[in-house]
Amino acid sequence: MEPKEKLLKIIETASSSKEVRTLFKEWIKFAQNSGLKEFERCANTYIRYFNEIVNSFDIPYTNACTEGFNNKIKVIKRNAFGFKNFDRFRNRILHCCN
Repeated sequence: MEPKEKLLKIIETASSSKEVRTLFKEWIKFAQNSGLKEFERCANTYIRYFNEIVNSFDIPYTNACTEGFNNKIKVIKRNAFGFKNFDRFRNRILHCCN
């Protein structure tokens, strides 16, 4: 089984952080020994953020909604370059993010 399929299986089947912790450690070792430079680099990154990744399986909250609003505002800001009226800019943001 390739490293990416093994990681996907861990993400889909794991139900708790304890289970993920052991499976994820196994995957990191597997990826480091795969001989693929990209997976070795990915495994090293996962080692640095190991606790945060494992904890994400117990905490159901994300900041995806906030990131989505920030992205919309940045797009509006790029499109509205040169607007002289801040109130119009603000109203456009409120209209698009409502």
